[in-house]
Amino acid sequence: MGCLGNTVWFLCSGLWQGISWGLAGVLWSITIVGIPIGKQCFKLASLVFFPFGKEIQYRGNTFSVIANFFWMILSGIPLAVSAFLNGVLLCCTVIGIPFGIQCFKIAKLALSPFGAVIIYT
Repeated sequence: MGCLGNTVWFLCSGLWQGISWGLAGVLWSITIVGIPIGKQCFKLASLVFFPFGKEIQYRGNTFSVIANFFWMILSGIPLAVSAFLNGVLLCCTVIGIPFGIQCFKIAKLALSPFGAVIIYT
């Protein structure tokens, strides 16, 4: 399911969602202070391009709480809303339900990406 799921995902919604994460990373990397946040965006863009076969574990520290606060205000809400709406549209069909579930996983990740660790299953 991983290879086929990732291929269909990339064609249906992974491409534009990954590009939006990459664009957010570029915008954050313009300033020196935003470079750690931009690096996290690029790391998570690879997850958004191909999410099947990967899980997310959340761990937190002081930096991740502060970074998540600024991230949610400036970039997280638009990315989460777009992933959520895409998930709702994909869940309208039976075939799209696994892809919609991946969208909901990405929407949750868009609200608090710092402290998230990608686990390959």
